[in-house]
Amino acid sequence: MKMRQRKISKGFTLVELIIVIAVIAILLGIALPRLRGMIDEGNSARAAAEVRALQAAVESFFIHNARVYPAAGATWENALVAASPRLIGAALLDPFNGAVQYQYALSANGQFYVISSFGPNRAATIIGIDNTGAVTPAGATGDDIFSSNGTPGNGGF
Repeated sequence: MKMRQRKISKGFTLVELIIVIAVIAILLGIALPRLRGMIDEGNSARAAAEVRALQAAVESFFIHNARVYPAAGATWENALVAASPRLIGAALLDPFNGAVQYQYALSANGQFYVISSFGPNRAATIIGIDNTGAVTPAGATGDDIFSSNGTPGNGGF
């Protein structure tokens, strides 16, 4: 009596492949939001450190330039780069909006300033600083990372 030998398949079935792909998709669905959170935490730490460094550079500019803060504007950090003694080597870009420099606002009377990063929500809540040193809109700092010589406390750190 001849026994029939059964051929053993060495590949995966379609169902097994679909299950493996589904498991990988689930793992990616869990891992990606956590990765985004870790990236935002790293960017927050970087922004906080750079905002503090910029604050030190602005204060040094004030001391070395007849007690006047740099003018506000889209390229405000260029005054710090061009200052003598050199205060920063190059304009720093906000990690939450990498195409632009950190936000800088000067009060109308020229006595108060605020330096801010957009923060993890990538939207600027702070739009300026008034003549009393309060950020505007009043009390609204959201998740912006900021430093100021007016408003007490530092956002984000």
